Amino acid sequence: MKTTNFALGLAISTASTLGQVKAALKYGGVNIAGFDFGCDTSGNCVLSEIDPPGANGTNQIDHFVKEGLNAFRLPVGWQFLVNNNLGGTLDANNLAQYDGLVQSCLSVAQLCIVDIHNYARYNGAIIGQGGPTNAQFASLWTQLAQKYASQSKIAFGVMNEPHDTDITEWAVSVQAAVTAIRNAGASSQIILLPGNDYTSAGSYISDGSAAALSTVKNPDGTTTNLIFDVHKYLDSDNSGTHSNCVTNNIDSAFSPLATYLRQNKRQAFLSETGGGPTDPTCLTNLCQELQYLDDNSDVYLGYTSWAAGSFATSYTLSETPFGSGTALTDQELVSQCVVGVFTGKYTGGTGE
Repeated sequence: MKTTNFALGLAISTASTLGQVKAALKYGGVNIAGFDFGCDTSGNCVLSEIDPPGANGTNQIDHFVKEGLNAFRLPVGWQFLVNNNLGGTLDANNLAQYDGLVQSCLSVAQLCIVDIHNYARYNGAIIGQGGPTNAQFASLWTQLAQKYASQSKIAFGVMNEPHDTDITEWAVSVQAAVTAIRNAGASSQIILLPGNDYTSAGSYISDGSAAALSTVKNPDGTTTNLIFDVHKYLDSDNSGTHSNCVTNNIDSAFSPLATYLRQNKRQAFLSETGGGPTDPTCLTNLCQELQYLDDNSDVYLGYTSWAAGSFATSYTLSETPFGSGTALTDQELVSQCVVGVFTGKYTGGTGE
């Protein structure tokens, strides 16, 4: 936050283990945070503040899958993975900890997003723009892609919320990561392409992100499974720091983006969104936002809302279930909107 080969037009299917009618979106789920704690928007990550989700994260994933969700974004700081050794190899101990969460996801979910949560930076300096070189960035992704190349359910989230970058130069950095991932053997998995301005869905077109990232290609020249990565919160300043919601983001963000995506034969994934877990304005607006994505699933692949994992249940945007172990109860917003829309239980429409 600010602080496969697939076919278009996915058919409605039945969630076999639950007997529920699944929504048209292919993926729906939650961020499982903790390995990103201590990382701020300058790209600094204080390793002592990391709070691995551990067994709680595993139990949450299992719980959410039983509720009908199937996708989880697993944010992690770059510094943690290399133990503060920029350009170095992945730290075996730290990678093992993170991989434990990834394996918990892979065992039950349909999509597990490896997300580097560094805001296009490392210790304050922008990748490819005076900070880490594109080669160092590519090295990180080469190693991660080699680790997960055989896992078809892995998606690679190139970077969380780039901001204040030269978007043309940033697209070159993204291309370096995509090429590294594909050349490491991960030839068909989804790769999420984040834009400028915290990859906001509301400015993805106007700030040049969509145009610049449209130039990013697979080594064979195609854009297969290169998916635009967008975020959008519902509070007054799109920061995701307030518990109330003032918009459903449809007219200002998701409708114009859907038009662009159709015209250009692309798809997008909403990897962060959310609101106050009991606020009535969010219970209305988030449900409407996610329902719009569901109604336009030819261009929207899915969503992962923010956030569960190591967050306390009292956190402003908490989606961490109440309870402990396997006896868990969802936050109201998760039950009504995040789960409700994806499983087809929500019937309130988009308010349009």
